[in-house]
Amino acid sequence: MMNVSRRAFLAGMAAAGSAALAGRWTFGHPHMPDIKSGVDRITLGRTGLKTSVLGIGTGTVGGSQQLAMGSDNFTKMVRHALDRGIHYIDTADNYSTHIFVRLALQKVPREKYFIQTKTRARSAEVLHADIERFRRELRVDYIDSVLMHCMTTPTWPTEMRPVMDALYEEKQKGRVKAVGVSCHGWEPLVASVDVDWVDIQLARINPFGMKMDGKPEDVAAVLKKMHDAGRGIIGMKIYGETGLNSRDERLQSLKYVLGLGCVDCFTIGFTSIEQIDETLNLIEQALQQGVHA
Repeated sequence: MMNVSRRAFLAGMAAAGSAALAGRWTFGHPHMPDIKSGVDRITLGRTGLKTSVLGIGTGTVGGSQQLAMGSDNFTKMVRHALDRGIHYIDTADNYSTHIFVRLALQKVPREKYFIQTKTRARSAEVLHADIERFRRELRVDYIDSVLMHCMTTPTWPTEMRPVMDALYEEKQKGRVKAVGVSCHGWEPLVASVDVDWVDIQLARINPFGMKMDGKPEDVAAVLKKMHDAGRGIIGMKIYGETGLNSRDERLQSLKYVLGLGCVDCFTIGFTSIEQIDETLNLIEQALQQGVHA
């Protein structure tokens, strides 16, 4: 799907977009189980991997806000999240938060959490070295999901083939359970649609178009097509970059994302226990109100 214009692509996606928007507040999507809370477990597409609807992000403003918490406060926050039933921790090499995550998860049984991290490797050799280092930094035998981080060109499926092949090798060896990609930009997102190699797509989505790769309705149509093909879809930037302006806007965003029916789960960057508790409450409120919105 190289060099596809926005207009041409959207013309081909019109039916998918209409379906996504028509089901905006419907939680009975055929590929998405009914959920009652942010700690309910979902299955990420064809991967068979299960995790909580809500994930703890560690990359707010490039991870600087989580690092500013200090390791002790970060650990307290993550342990609170685990106690509440949150299962998913999202990190990345360039957030510099691997060590914080490792310390927060010390002595926690491996089956109690799902870790997704991301690599900026641009060669097979660097990718293999990254996986070894990530496993060492996180003190895990395997990583649930590893993504190629921040694809910015529509030609990434060709340019990144050596890294994709290397990640597939790591998956075959069991050191990585699922592979995928995050994109920054409309064209690289569109280019992802027909890349069957991708198990998991991390995508920016909210109803306000903040820090996104396109208009919300356009991105939603793309994600629906990916989801219908069996890809696990993880949302990010649900609250924009740092939390939106109000509780009402956060609720509105959660209603929108949950109502799309094609976002399996999502990660939000938190810096306090109170933020986690508020979001879990807002998810329940969104689920209760959404079908009537």
